[in-house]
Amino acid sequence: MLERFFVVVAWLVFALIVFATLSPLEVRPGTGHVFAERFAAYALLGALFVASYPHHFTRVMSFVLVAALTLEILQHLTPDRHGHLTDVMEKFAGGIAGCSCARLMQILGRKFWQ
Repeated sequence: MLERFFVVVAWLVFALIVFATLSPLEVRPGTGHVFAERFAAYALLGALFVASYPHHFTRVMSFVLVAALTLEILQHLTPDRHGHLTDVMEKFAGGIAGCSCARLMQILGRKFWQ
């Protein structure tokens, strides 16, 4: 049951990230701290997907990183957005951190409960 919840929330967060990445700037939600937003969004996405698909860590990590790169490239197709290598690196850092922390928690949790 909890795993299904994580699946739904992970895909909803992904949809929100797609919307925020490709929508016009005036519609995009934001806090004003762009680096923190990017890092946190992809850290959350990575952690949720690892929690959703616990036996597919490598695939999940690849998905999160490819999604970040693809969405950044797709920004070049919108009239008022533009992708940058530094933005991709911030998103990669967040995705790697989120996936890695969630995986570490899975490993430690398993060892703790055994």
